[in-house]
Amino acid sequence: MTVAPPAGVGTEEMLERARHVIRTEAASVAALENRIGVEFAAAVDAVLEATGRVIVAGVGKSGIVGRKLAATLTSTGTPAVFLHPVEALHGDLGLVGSGDVAILLSKSGESEELRGLLEYLKRMDVGVVALTGRRESALARQADWVLDCSVAEEACPHDLAPTSSTAAAMAMGDALAVALLLRRGFGRDDFARFHPGGALGRRLLLRVQDVMETSDLPLLPSGATMRQALVPLAERRGTVAVVDDEGRLLGVVTSGDLTRLMEREEHFYGIAVSEVMTREPKTVEPQELAAAAVGVMERHGVMALPVVDEGRVVGMVHLHDLMRAGAV
Repeated sequence: MTVAPPAGVGTEEMLERARHVIRTEAASVAALENRIGVEFAAAVDAVLEATGRVIVAGVGKSGIVGRKLAATLTSTGTPAVFLHPVEALHGDLGLVGSGDVAILLSKSGESEELRGLLEYLKRMDVGVVALTGRRESALARQADWVLDCSVAEEACPHDLAPTSSTAAAMAMGDALAVALLLRRGFGRDDFARFHPGGALGRRLLLRVQDVMETSDLPLLPSGATMRQALVPLAERRGTVAVVDDEGRLLGVVTSGDLTRLMEREEHFYGIAVSEVMTREPKTVEPQELAAAAVGVMERHGVMALPVVDEGRVVGMVHLHDLMRAGAV
């Protein structure tokens, strides 16, 4: 039995319309760049100066964007909570305090559900930041700061379904969250504390000292010969550190160095490791992020790095161990 295709456009037209959606939304987001200015900076300062929380509210698709914005703010150091405007008028207004600041999202700026909440916020002298597509709307007129999220058209072929407008509102919200992050000096360590679970948390929390080898390190004095390097190279995964009498790093010999030496020299056993070693090898320190060590290895094509503390070798870290620990 042959199943008739559903009524509508053909495959090629469908694909082109899908591409049009991407182009339209990309253009809508790009247009926001020129609207980041004095009023945006004032909104950032207002949120920074608030002694309470950020109350985020919106209905429909704007509410969904608002929930995401509240989550992003909270995870980047700005305490925020999403408050549904309807639920607010039925008991949840107790969440709002005089030291709070509110971010209200509405494409039209005329949402009936927001009006009651907006009136209450103004009575409580709570500052209001509006993310809206209409600067002349009721919401924009009553807000203290207006971030213009207007779009030329929705990506929907009927110009009805919120598509470009939600993309623009989400991008403006992200810009606000990142600006606040930067003004607070919120760094990688802070982010790690807020995201201790999952792969992201592991990458941000894991340090070289958590993964490195510290016992029975493959170390050789500069006067050692390549004969003496053979066993540690074979047994300790192909990297040997050459150190002075105080344990300070002088260089590194790898299995690759040994292979190249054997190709050049038939009698290589008596050659000193100091003649073969790389004299300025890449290194890491114990407190560095494990992910940073992976980056060094990838950029320079090495499988292991000496871990140094004030010039002295205190460990050896290997790519495979970093991978197993979740640093990649």
